[in-house]
Amino acid sequence: MTGADVPFLPRGVRTQFDAVRKVDVLLGPERVLVLDQVGTAVLERLDGATSLDQISADLSAIYDAPVDVIAPDVIAFVMDLRDKGMVHVHPR
Repeated sequence: MTGADVPFLPRGVRTQFDAVRKVDVLLGPERVLVLDQVGTAVLERLDGATSLDQISADLSAIYDAPVDVIAPDVIAFVMDLRDKGMVHVHPR
């Protein structure tokens, strides 16, 4: 996976606020993943049009952190979700 790839949530997967736990979660078929603030920020940007490089740059500006530090974490996070079937990726 590279920074040029474009991730998206597949059909049947969505984010939602869990009012009982008071946290954001990623819901998929027979799976629930609790998200932290950064995970939620990444997933909010998965629109099927925005590349991982663009997502990393956006988060870099928001969190005032170097993009070369953020980008590997964003890619690793998305790769992990892809391996779990919770994210799909359009390669570029």
